[in-house]
Amino acid sequence: MSSSVDQPVFSISTRAAARLTEVARAAAKETGAQPALRVEVLAGGCSGFQYRFALDENPKPDDVIIERDGARVIIDQASLELLHGAELDFTEALMGSHFAIRNPNAASSCGCGLSFAID
Repeated sequence: MSSSVDQPVFSISTRAAARLTEVARAAAKETGAQPALRVEVLAGGCSGFQYRFALDENPKPDDVIIERDGARVIIDQASLELLHGAELDFTEALMGSHFAIRNPNAASSCGCGLSFAID
């Protein structure tokens, strides 16, 4: 038996969970269904890969669903490989607020925070 602690596959910060819950509740009032946040990694962007965020009410059978405090995040298997050990956070700043990924697999990222490169 190993004594090492495994790194979580993907985590959601307290701030991100709180904001995502607010967003999902507002969407549910309009559509009747409470969506989750889909996080995807796509080829492209300034650095090679880019994050994509979208509300999604229909997870696919092979998606992974991560939950915290009522907030749900959906990640497809291919994206999860590039997000292993990453955390979804929510940042509020003077110039605006947004969801952001803290990804230990990213060797570099661009200034917008939406694209990254790996070694």
